[in-house]
Amino acid sequence: MPAPLHWKKSLWILWGANFSIMCGMNLILPFLPLYVGQLGVHEVGDVVRWTGWIVAAQFITSFLTQPLWGAIADRRGRKIMLLRAGFGMAVVTALMGIVTEPWQLLALRLLNGFFSGFISMAVSLQASVTPPEHSGKSLGTLQTGSIAGSLVGPLIGGLLAGMIGYSHIFFVTGGLMLCASLIVMIFVHEERKAPVQKKVRQRTEWRLFRPLLPVFAASLITQIGMMSIEPIVTVYAKTIYFGNHLELFAGLIVAITGIANLFGAPSLGRLGDRIGQRKLLVIALSMAALAFIPQAFATSITMLLIGRFLLGLFIGGMIPSLNVLVLKLAPTQIQGTAYGFNTSSLFLGNLIGPLLGSHVAAAYGFKSVFYITMGILLLCAMFVYLNRSLETWRQTNSV
Repeated sequence: MPAPLHWKKSLWILWGANFSIMCGMNLILPFLPLYVGQLGVHEVGDVVRWTGWIVAAQFITSFLTQPLWGAIADRRGRKIMLLRAGFGMAVVTALMGIVTEPWQLLALRLLNGFFSGFISMAVSLQASVTPPEHSGKSLGTLQTGSIAGSLVGPLIGGLLAGMIGYSHIFFVTGGLMLCASLIVMIFVHEERKAPVQKKVRQRTEWRLFRPLLPVFAASLITQIGMMSIEPIVTVYAKTIYFGNHLELFAGLIVAITGIANLFGAPSLGRLGDRIGQRKLLVIALSMAALAFIPQAFATSITMLLIGRFLLGLFIGGMIPSLNVLVLKLAPTQIQGTAYGFNTSSLFLGNLIGPLLGSHVAAAYGFKSVFYITMGILLLCAMFVYLNRSLETWRQTNSV
């Protein structure tokens, strides 16, 4: 197949796979605290703590294993690592539907983290097959698949929770992941390149990672700020909404940030091309921090939804901008490892954020989490602003 058709075909197949994976993963988010309650945990503080640990558990093993999977991908290929993630997560997620105790769900989330990394490997695989002149457009388009899945997933999950029950949604999620993996296995082909000699890699690899360290740090801090609110948002909504269809509104609260992402991501992407990724991240992080103000002072579900929409509007460009920086700063021979380390940084943030948010909420109340999250995002904005190397290395690193 001619090269232009090859990378475009891979792009749309991986777009669909990313959509399916993210849709499946987000099916469970709206009702997870309610599912924990169904497993026998009834006190609000205990529900929040268990939910925080269950959300974070997957990211403990993910954080530890992502650099390993990235390094193996550089040697053995991205596709095999993508399939490892897809098939593994499909089986483990389906098993979550038969648990009877919260500790069993916690254990399966830990195991799921061992197999995770589908999205990062999809990004790395697409980057490896796309001509350099189309890389920005390609990765930006691929990112919309994840955003769309994040948008649709909570809405479907909220609807299905009331129709088929919480446990059955895990079977649906596993099925979506299995289908996505099968499609990639059959239709996506990877062109393997000659590996770099082992001795050369050992001498140069860590030097090549040096300009990426600020990107990894920014990914970590950003994700801590974004994930600190996730374990409590459904329970928080329950304190200000007393009507019917709580599951549906819980899904909408999670999904509305994805709706805003669809508007914000392309606009911020174009802005980043004009003013640079560092300046874009500073603006987006600062405005996202301010978006927590209406959430902290929400007295109705409408006010909370407005705050969540504003948040999604400005976070739309954060992770794509960080992925673009990895692509620009990482030489081809270490891109798989670089995406692995960046994903590991995100997963560490996914681990710390829910634990921080759930424990702060249990100890000091829900509103305190919003204030702390604002501070974290503003801290990250200052860190990115002071790190001018994120721009200078873009021109000087030619390895």
